[in-house]
Parts: sequence; C-alpha cells; structure tokens
Amino acid sequence: MTTTLSATAAGLPTPPDAAKKPHEVKAPHGAQRSDEYYWLRDDKRKNPEMLAYLKAENAYVDAAMAPLKPLEDTLYNEIVGRIKQDDSSVPYRERGYWYYTRFETGQDYPIQARRKGGMDGAEEILLDVNAMAKDKQYFNVGDFEVSQDNRILAWADDAVGRRQYKIRFKNLDTGEIYPDVIDDVSPNLVWADDNKTLFYVENDPETLLTVRVKKHVLGTPASADVLVYEEKDDSFYMGIGRSRDDAYICISLHSTVSSEARCAPAADPKEFVVLAPRERDVEYDVDHLDGRWVIRTNAPGADGKPAPNFRLVTAADDARSRKEWKDWVAHRDDVFIEGFELFDGFTAIAERSNALERLRLIGKDGKEEFVKADEPAFSMGLSTNSEHDTPWLRYTYTSMTTPATTYELNTQTGERKLLKQQPVIGYDPDQYVTERFWATARDGVKVPVSLVYKKGFEKNGKAALLQYAYGSYGSSTDPGFNSTVVSLLDRGMVYAIAHIRGGQELGRKWYDDGKLFNKKNTFTDFIDVSAELVKAGYAAPDRVAAYGGSAGGLLMGAIANMAPQQYRVILSQVPFVDVVTTMLDPSIPLTTNEYDEWGNPEKKDYYDYMLSYSPYDNLKAQAYPAMFVGTGLWDSQVQYWEPAKYVARLRDLQLADKSDGKPPLLFRTNMEAGHGGKSGRFRRFREQSEMYAFMLDQLQVGSRQVGSGPSPK
Repeated sequence: MTTTLSATAAGLPTPPDAAKKPHEVKAPHGAQRSDEYYWLRDDKRKNPEMLAYLKAENAYVDAAMAPLKPLEDTLYNEIVGRIKQDDSSVPYRERGYWYYTRFETGQDYPIQARRKGGMDGAEEILLDVNAMAKDKQYFNVGDFEVSQDNRILAWADDAVGRRQYKIRFKNLDTGEIYPDVIDDVSPNLVWADDNKTLFYVENDPETLLTVRVKKHVLGTPASADVLVYEEKDDSFYMGIGRSRDDAYICISLHSTVSSEARCAPAADPKEFVVLAPRERDVEYDVDHLDGRWVIRTNAPGADGKPAPNFRLVTAADDARSRKEWKDWVAHRDDVFIEGFELFDGFTAIAERSNALERLRLIGKDGKEEFVKADEPAFSMGLSTNSEHDTPWLRYTYTSMTTPATTYELNTQTGERKLLKQQPVIGYDPDQYVTERFWATARDGVKVPVSLVYKKGFEKNGKAALLQYAYGSYGSSTDPGFNSTVVSLLDRGMVYAIAHIRGGQELGRKWYDDGKLFNKKNTFTDFIDVSAELVKAGYAAPDRVAAYGGSAGGLLMGAIANMAPQQYRVILSQVPFVDVVTTMLDPSIPLTTNEYDEWGNPEKKDYYDYMLSYSPYDNLKAQAYPAMFVGTGLWDSQVQYWEPAKYVARLRDLQLADKSDGKPPLLFRTNMEAGHGGKSGRFRRFREQSEMYAFMLDQLQVGSRQVGSGPSPK
C-alpha cells in the first residue's frame, strides 16, 4: 500500500458544504455563542435540507472509500470468518427450565429458547428474532421475562433504534400472541406472583427519561394501566427488578450521586416502601435473601468515616432507615466493591484492586478466598447465577488474548468446570501477548494501560498503534478479548486500552478525578499515555490512531483540539461533541440526569469550564488528523446533529497538512439506526471494517503477516 486517501483526494468529489445560518445560543446568565450549524437539528428527523446534507456526506464517504473497498471486504470476511455461526450460550436453569440463546448459520439475530427438565428435553422457541426482524432495517429485543408459572412471555422490542420499546405478550402453551401492546417504555419488565400483572417503566416521550412505573393486567387496555410510582426529580434514572429470593419487587432509583430503593412483596405488590430515604452523596443498592437485606453503599459507617469505594451492610426485613443498617464488609481505600451475588451458603463479591477485577467469596463461617486468575491483565466477573440454593458459582473470565470464558466453581470442593469458551475460528491465543503498562501522566499520576500484540513484536518505535478509551460515568474499560482487533494484530499493529481517569478502574477517586471540574484529566491522561507508549517504543510517533465512542467520542474531539500532532488518524463513533449546547437543553434525552457528571452550564462556573473543552466550541484553524466520524440518525443518547455540526464546522477550519494536503474527513450516518449502530450480529462488523480500512490506509499498514494463518472464509 503506497497511497492514502489524502494523496488521492484530487480525484474525489468536493466534500459537502453545509449552509451557514446565523443562530445564537443563550445561557441563563447572559452568555451567548454563535452556532451557524444549529439548523441541522431536527427532532422529528424530517427536514429535507438536513437529510439531503447527511445523504451527501454518506455519498462522499462512498466515493472516498471506493478504492479501499477490497480492503474493507477482506477485513469483514476475516472478522465474520472468526465467528462460529451456529453458536449458542451457556444454558441456565430457572424454575425447572433450561434457558439459552442460539444462532443459526447465516442468521443475524438470536433465537431465544428453553427446554424443560434438562437439555435433553424438547426445545421450546420463545422468540425467533430473525422472523420478527424480517424486512426491518433495525430490530432489537431489549428484555423478555417469563411469568412465575412459566406459561406467559412478555418482551420489549424496538424497531427504530431510538430505545422507545413496545411490550407484547405470548402464551407459551398455545403460541398465541395476545392483543395487549404497551408503547413508549424502557426494556425492563417484572411479573408479579399472580402471573397476570406485569410491572414496567414508562419513558417520557420527549426526553426519554424513565419517569413512571405502571402495572398492566393481561386482557385490559394499556390506557387503563395503573400508576404505581412517578419520579418527579428528572436527575434520576429508574429501574425495576426482583430480589434474589423472589420475595420482593423493588423499584431502584439512582442519579449520579444519590439512590433510593422502594420494595413491595412480590405476592402482594400493593405498597412500595422506601428502605432508606434518598440523600445527596449517598448511594445504595439492595438485594434480599435468607430473611435479610444486603446493601452495597458508600454511606459512612458507624465510625463516621466516608466509604467512597463502597462497603456492604445488612438490615432486617422491616428496616426503613440507614440507622438500622449493620456493618458487614468494611470499606477499604484500595478495593472498590462493584457488586455482589447472594447464595444460601456464601456471598460472591465483585471488586476491583490495582485496576483489575476479582471475585471474593465469603462463606457463612466468614472464611474468605479469591477466585484465581492466570494472566497479568484480565477481566473477571459474575455470570448468570439464576439460582441461590447451590454451591456452584458461575463466573466469566477473559483477557486481551483469552476469548470470553464461562467457568463454574464449586465453592465447597474447589472443583472448577469449563462450561464454554467463545469459539474463535482460526485463532491461536499462543500467538499473542498481553501485558500491563503504567504510563506517567503530566501531574505524576500513574495510568494503567492494557496492551496486546502479536508474538515476535519488537519495541523498536516503528509499529502502528490503535489506542482506545472511554473515561466517563465511572464506567471501567476492562481488558477483554476483542475478535475484531485480531485483524489489526495480524498486520503488526499494537492495540492499547488506556484506563484513564473518569472510569472506575482504580476506585471511586479515579472516577471523581475525571468528572465535573476534573474532566480535563480524562483528556490529558489519554494524550500522555500516547506519548509514553511512543517513548517506550510501542509505536512510531507518526503512526498512532485513537478510537472512542459516545463519551469516548467527546474524548476524541478533545484530543484532536488539544494535541492534533500526536495522532495520524482518529475514529469517533456517536461522539458527544457539543457539550455546552446539549447540557443547556433539558428537553434532550439524558441532559438533566447528567448535571452531576458534566456540570450544569446554567451556572456560570460550570459553563465556563465546559466551554473550555467542548470539542465543537474549541475547533480552530489548524491541521487536524485524518478522521472518520460515525453516527445514527435515530440516536437517543447522542443526537445525530452533534457530530453533523462538528464535521460541518471542522470542514471550515481544517488546514492542510504540510506533507500531503488536507487529511480526509469522513462522516457516515446510519439512517436506520440509533446509538448502538446497526442491529444484527454481522451488520455492525461492516461498519467496523469500513473504519478499520480507513485507519489502516492512513497508518500505511500492509497486509497480514506471514504466519498469521489462512484468512478465514
């Protein structure tokens, strides 16, 4: 490969040029900003001029990527060729049935099924999602639940991609689809014990916030559904679920810094009682087994000391305040408690230490032990443990070289069973190496980095590198196996995950140090990791690519403004790049819930800080890296107009690179999808292959290395 898209740009059509239309965005404190591309926003997605612009950008991508279509096809065939097409999940037992998901060769969507008594029983197909998705550009089943008597199925599906679901019902004895349909809900369903009452969460039709819990009685119109609970504070999200022992149905409410649980007996769910009233900066989540509540919380203990990394407490059935909580598992500064699972004979705690996940087991006698791991960088977590009256713990294990693996551990005897490892056709884990690297950020903080590369790689400063990160909401990016990355490793690239501040890999402080007025740490950490990896010889300084999506797309926009010279190419999916304007508009989904994540720009100090890093507002006349930006027209989390405006303004300001002209800027809108891209297990790999082809071309990465094995068919 000797030419890049920028070198052949003379043969391409002229990039689309969106019209400029004067518009002022005003803040309550009087600040104003000019937004000449504000007109690209259309909540109904019907403006002909806007749609024409998006289609023109797509046509430009088609033309620009035409020379790379063979490479895209090769990558797609490699990625899809690693997938075992007739695959199935590990079955789990619940109320006498074994439930599982399976795929058929050539099919995009799963089949949800079960067998009575054991896996040798007759198969009952609950949902054939392939048939349901026929002739649809997008389709997703977000949740399904079987009634307690095993006879009625309720499910929630979305045929648009905007995450507004419809609930439907099926009689599993007869196959009859009931006429009952409930619109505009989140995919979160719970049956009461009477097998005819379904609890669900209703969304606000404009903001898509989870605002009401309702109950539907089969055979009655949805318009008659009874309101169970309505949340008035629009900074809270809401969900509903059953307790571990099925004794309670609980409504869980949580904001960035506060939470609350309301529970009612599943046998008679008339009154939902608050277990502990919400308090700012106090978070908790609950479960119930063996006649007591077990609660994970960051509330201070009896000694008054704060517990930012969370601790576990217990409470009696009738406890109604924090004063009645009893200490159980103490808070530690070096261990973050992420979750737990209750069993009759033990409790499994999912926790983080030294930026790695681990599982701690606590027996009834108080004895503790850890589930063992075999690699320096890995990801371990709780799997589906549907029953509590068993000594067997199911957990998942993966690393950047080990495909997702499900184990079952007998906590009494120590016996371990391998239930399944994700099959990856043509992949040999012994040909790849993973390691943990610690980069020093500009303020002296050590940032963990997980790396993977092909065996035989030399740290001579010549390789190409793809660096990924997210770094927001306390969401940790763990070092798991990524089948698509194998195509990069086989071409000599290095892949790195930067565990930057804003995630929670190193505990709650790691998160707090990357949000609100500390948000810029997220961006500078990423930039400093790139520099450290180059310095250590993992990559050539002119062959570094960066990749992020959603809030990770904000990260991509920020680093492009702050350190464009460090990156040859940036891949940005559904990027949150218009931070201030979005956060000033409470009608946009997710805005009000996130004031404690980003800040409320109606307050001038937050406004000024957010404005200082918002990618759209900080674009300037300079040389930017080559970029591939993607979005979905129906995205409900990051609206399509954010990346559309960003690309339009960037086209105005982007300067030519000194060497070979202006780097390419491509903007792809999926016209039939939302935040997660196309539905179906194969379609999304077409989008990934297009981005990878663009990146490989820009990095001047050649074909697969000798010894990589045959390219999968």
